[in-house]
Amino acid sequence: MVPVPDPRQDVLVSLAKPNSVVPATVEFLDIAGLVEGASQGEGLGNQFLGNIREVDAILHVVRCFENPDVTHVMGDIDPARDHDIITTELALSDLAIVEKRIEKVTRTAKSGDKEAAAEAKFLDRVKTELEEGRGARAAAVSDDDRRWTRQLGLLTAKPILYAANISEDDLAGEWPSSVKKLETTAQEHHEAAEIVTFAAAFEAELAELGEEDRTEFLQSAGISEPGLNRLIRAGYSLMGLETFFTVGEKEVRAWTIPAGSSAYDAAGAIHSDFQRGFIRAETVGYETFINEGEGSYKVCRDKGLVRSEGRDYLVKDGDILLFRFNV
Repeated sequence: MVPVPDPRQDVLVSLAKPNSVVPATVEFLDIAGLVEGASQGEGLGNQFLGNIREVDAILHVVRCFENPDVTHVMGDIDPARDHDIITTELALSDLAIVEKRIEKVTRTAKSGDKEAAAEAKFLDRVKTELEEGRGARAAAVSDDDRRWTRQLGLLTAKPILYAANISEDDLAGEWPSSVKKLETTAQEHHEAAEIVTFAAAFEAELAELGEEDRTEFLQSAGISEPGLNRLIRAGYSLMGLETFFTVGEKEVRAWTIPAGSSAYDAAGAIHSDFQRGFIRAETVGYETFINEGEGSYKVCRDKGLVRSEGRDYLVKDGDILLFRFNV
């Protein structure tokens, strides 16, 4: 479980000086050991593929640095090959599931079942995408499509982010050729593929330092923040999440909700009682709170900056909310 770095919360904490601070978090699961042939049971094969099916998004870490002292299981360094091996294994695993499902829904469709017929048509598209080296995400365009992919747990339907592990020497400059090679092959499979670069060895050293030394260490590398921060934020964004805040003397807390959530949904993120007895949400945007409200909820109220919103209000990223409820 890792906290999501958010400078907005740091500002709110400096103003409110609360007794406790709770950041938003993202859970990362380290699933190692996926090798060529995993879809056929090589390595720990199906066990690891099963673990991946349970996640919301996939972070694919790819080696993009040269170091003769750190051996690679395949011998040489080739990010495109490494990407293709994993992508192929995920696709082959999905293909086996899709082909089995097609057989079943095709039989059901023959009895006149329109839902089965629609699913069979969709799965035929998925099969084509998989055979051409892309994935289920390219075929899922409607809500029904996405529902069917979720029900099957298709790996290639999950959002994916690429983490390119580069050398410390490449941190401050342009992407090395290895990362550009990864980008080319990743976008052939998924046009919207996003790549975040980081240096694992550098991050490990950074984690051992105190706050003052960390700042100096980052500056010496020519970067402003750890790659891990960028990676966390990219993962948070990839899953379509956003943050709202509750601010008080006791606690400043960042809450995580799916983008496009209503005030009623946000209330439920705090406690079911807030949702059950929902009356209204008193809200003010972060920028307004800081710039016009002087970082004070009381000042915001006195100036008429606090809005009273109903349960259908769509929460915006960075909103500061106070819920009124009665149970």
